[in-house]
Amino acid sequence: MMGNNQSVIHQFLLLGLAIPPEHQHLFYALFLAMYLTTVLGNLIIIILILLDSHLHTPMYLFLSNLSFSDLCFSSVTMPKLLKNMQAQDPFISYADCLTQMFFFMVFGDMESFLLVVMAYDRYVAICFPLHYTSIMSPKFCASLLIPLWMLTIFHAMMHTLLMARLSFCEKNVISQFFCDISALLKLACSDTSVNELMIFIMGGPIIIVPFLLIVMSYARIVSSILKFSSTQSIHKVFSTCGSHLSVVSLFYGTIIGLYLCPSSNNSTVKETAMTMMYTVVTPMLNPFIYSLRNSDMKRALRRVIYDKNISL
Repeated sequence: MMGNNQSVIHQFLLLGLAIPPEHQHLFYALFLAMYLTTVLGNLIIIILILLDSHLHTPMYLFLSNLSFSDLCFSSVTMPKLLKNMQAQDPFISYADCLTQMFFFMVFGDMESFLLVVMAYDRYVAICFPLHYTSIMSPKFCASLLIPLWMLTIFHAMMHTLLMARLSFCEKNVISQFFCDISALLKLACSDTSVNELMIFIMGGPIIIVPFLLIVMSYARIVSSILKFSSTQSIHKVFSTCGSHLSVVSLFYGTIIGLYLCPSSNNSTVKETAMTMMYTVVTPMLNPFIYSLRNSDMKRALRRVIYDKNISL
């Protein structure tokens, strides 16, 4: 559709999920509930952090960005999936497909980077508590977040433009429930070597390096608390780190398995299930793991509700 590579395909067929017709309504209700939980949970976090001045700290600045990213990340795919299940309209136009792929990569990449930044923030807070304020200054936090958002947009735009160069001739059936880059590459009838090379080159900085940095941060945290902390403090930090690392493992494990270590033995059902884990389940769980179990967030919620009742 660009230049000389005119595509014959004007729309793609999203196979979605292999759900028996008699169970469609049940799964529709389940996915709708999961999506609404994701939206509500992340919106509550964002609103609380904006309204409560006690939460205007680096940790909650990063958390608000993560919640915004989770909210958008889920909204890129779930509304279309729900619409397809309800209206039985599995088609998506070529332009909408590329747009969905672009935003999916933007917010997926940002989720990866934010998990690293939050791990570093906890590392500084636990290992260098006396220097935390000077290290995690507002200027430093802004210098972290702004380039990361710019990098994610650049990375997504690069892959989107490379995808727009390809031709799609006959095959238009996408085995996923959204326009995934790897699924689109399988349908292309032109040379995809450049696309695959860039996925391989950028996969390290976008996925592997952030994952290793998170592991290193938590390894240093564990090493530090084992040396100097009390048993109660150790239990508290281990509980927090365990929750964070469970989400990190879920998010990165499925992505690495799908994109960096693909297996010819992976069935479509297995790949779809793995994709659902990091596109639907992780954004839904993050509000509970990162904040709704957090005492500061609970106090902020009580303050906001109490102040509202007083004003009424």
